[in-house]
Amino acid sequence: MLAEALPTIFLLLMAVAVLVYAILDGYDLGVGILLPMDRLEYRNTMIASIGPFWDANETWLVLAIGILLIAFPMAHNIVLREMYLPAVIMLVGLILRGVAFDFRAKAVTRYQPLWDKLFRLGSLIAALSQGFMLGMYVSGFIYTALTILFSCLTAVGAVAAYVYIGGAWLVLKTEGELQIFAAKRARKAGWLMALSFVAICIVNPLMNQSVAERWFSLPGALIVFLIPLMCGLILLIVDQYLKNVPVRDDKACWIPFVGAAALFTFCLTGFAYSYYPYVIPGKLMAEDAVSATASLMFVFYGVAIVFPVIIGYTILSYRIFRGKTTDLTYY
Repeated sequence: MLAEALPTIFLLLMAVAVLVYAILDGYDLGVGILLPMDRLEYRNTMIASIGPFWDANETWLVLAIGILLIAFPMAHNIVLREMYLPAVIMLVGLILRGVAFDFRAKAVTRYQPLWDKLFRLGSLIAALSQGFMLGMYVSGFIYTALTILFSCLTAVGAVAAYVYIGGAWLVLKTEGELQIFAAKRARKAGWLMALSFVAICIVNPLMNQSVAERWFSLPGALIVFLIPLMCGLILLIVDQYLKNVPVRDDKACWIPFVGAAALFTFCLTGFAYSYYPYVIPGKLMAEDAVSATASLMFVFYGVAIVFPVIIGYTILSYRIFRGKTTDLTYY
């Protein structure tokens, strides 16, 4: 019974890892993109707000890729072969972020603005690369003018989404002028994200006939209709909150971040419904790409140990460093 369900279980685990990565590393990528070069005090506080978390957030990306490699090696080979260049560009962006983050702490003289610019550039490169790869993945790695334009659209949408959740994170973690600055940027990014989402929802079924059938046939159409409806409702609620920042006594400052996380969850749910049980849309199904049952059982017990540990230390770190961000100082 368990053996038959293993392909679905690993697909679910990989989806959860991708979702948590998009939320957690998404906000710190967004914070990086938002760094204002003309306000050092803003930059210091923004960096301090993600300092205890940003490196650990990338663990979820490693976990998702690890599950893909071990549970669906055939799919991993195809993804790596087709997405080698954008994946390398993404890694360059992530490495640039890591180097710049550490060096800005040591270059507290005239070189610090340079490392802040490189941190922002690395965050933008990583976000654009991830969005582009998502578009090509959805397109089944078919390189045509239409799929490339679609992937560029998803790249813009990914940047807007990360800036949106990054701004929401800053509303949660900061106060005063910086909180107002973050709220304004998050509002603009939210509407750009919404426009990108609508455009993707229009183009996607036109590119993929099977997606169109799932979206516009009953009873699935009722489920699909609920997703944009809920997303629109959440976006309006969050937008109204951001519009009124600062709120008296900073009441319910968690609303924008929780709302952004909910939007990400609904989007992934719609994505999963559109393409399940494919591990590569339109090309490779999970049951055809899955490893041998004995290998999956071995990995399953390993994941059963590792997954709770990662969740545990993630919750612990966010609990320890909860509350508003204090001023960043170097000694």
